[in-house]
Amino acid sequence: MKFSLRVSLLAAGVVALPGVLYAQQSGPRDLLPPEKAAKQQTIPGQPVETEGGTVVSGPVAKSTSVAEAFSQEMVQEIPSLTQPWSVSNATALAAFIADIGAEGLDPADYNLPALRAAIDAGPSEQLDEMASQSFAFLVEDLRDGRTPMEARKQWFVFDPDADRYPTAALMGDALASGDLAGTLVRITPEHPDYARLKEELAATPAANKKRRQLIRANMDRWRWLARDLGSQYLMTNVPEFQLRLTVNDKIMRTYKTVVGKPGRTATPQLAEVVEGVIFNPTWTVPQSIVVGEGLGAKVLGNPAWARRAGYTATRGENGWVSVVQQPGPGNSLGLMKLDMPNRHAIFLHDTPARHLFNTADRALSHGCIRTERATELAITLAILQGGLTPQEGVDLIKGGEYTKVSFQKQMPVYITYFTMAQDIDGKLSTFADIYDRDAPVLASFDAPREPDRPRVTGEQVIVIEDDLRTT
Repeated sequence: MKFSLRVSLLAAGVVALPGVLYAQQSGPRDLLPPEKAAKQQTIPGQPVETEGGTVVSGPVAKSTSVAEAFSQEMVQEIPSLTQPWSVSNATALAAFIADIGAEGLDPADYNLPALRAAIDAGPSEQLDEMASQSFAFLVEDLRDGRTPMEARKQWFVFDPDADRYPTAALMGDALASGDLAGTLVRITPEHPDYARLKEELAATPAANKKRRQLIRANMDRWRWLARDLGSQYLMTNVPEFQLRLTVNDKIMRTYKTVVGKPGRTATPQLAEVVEGVIFNPTWTVPQSIVVGEGLGAKVLGNPAWARRAGYTATRGENGWVSVVQQPGPGNSLGLMKLDMPNRHAIFLHDTPARHLFNTADRALSHGCIRTERATELAITLAILQGGLTPQEGVDLIKGGEYTKVSFQKQMPVYITYFTMAQDIDGKLSTFADIYDRDAPVLASFDAPREPDRPRVTGEQVIVIEDDLRTT
């Protein structure tokens, strides 16, 4: 029987929601080659910025899981991935598999004994099928990661590499050139942190199984991301409590962060784009505070206090009270926020509670990422991406008025979760697993490899109602 794969709409990242076709974002738009930019998928129902804050419109506003959106998976067949294999090419593949432990993967996942038996039997359909299957499994794991989606807790990143480096095309290139190893190396992560972890794995004795497993898990996390992260991007490693401004994979500036508390308000892992920076933002207070904490009644009943605190309240005809905190030094979002629309309502912003950056454990917010020296970051990005001069940026902050500066080119931002990585000083370090996300990944490595894995998560999207109160 010929080896073939089925590609579902779910695996392709297209999700049918009531009243809307929601196409998962395939990574930052400016990372796509120019010839593919016109084909970039869009996201109906994306959060929309208003003067009062970020709101989510349309059916996507509901906290729903991707899995729940499908009543029945629609499947289409694609041509067989089986291609003709010579004994020499299959032998090179077997040698690569035997050494795959260097990449933090297990040779047992790629049918090595059966492949060697087929090689010994000589050219045949069985060799073609076995080698093609082993090669395809290798590509999937090296390109996309071995960890199945159900073990990637709060992982909402769509990796576009399966579209950029299709398995069949890679196999064809490898067989035509005879360079099996070179072709497979092309899809491993190019970020220097991956290479550093690979070096550490090679230097760690087999007896130190716990450390080797931690290294392997974090190597795999790099495979969950796009291979090419872009020339300029922001990346924050949540357990490290640090944000990096990176150019050509070199750290230019770093900023301490405050991230979500463990539990429901833990900061999710995302790959989004920053579309601009907002100086002197307003804050639309969520109803959990307006009603649940009685802020609406307090603002309406005590106008003098409300003016001092910067709050304004509006009561609609239906009795609904909305409260907005105006720009100012006491605003809960501080003096800036990055405009990065996403379904989770997660963004990076300033805070008046800057003393918290001096604490060691900074998992204190309700999901959003408070950023040290946020005005410096805002002005830097406005210069790099918005065309402002330094003085114009300073003047906008001092002006005290809500001002949105749109970027000329969107900037990728990655919210990641590495418990072993190079720290901001270049030292390989371990970080506390503050959200207990290591255990599912480690367990998946001990379990049999899962075939036909979906490319999108079925986890629930939790719309975060941010810190929105200074601590």
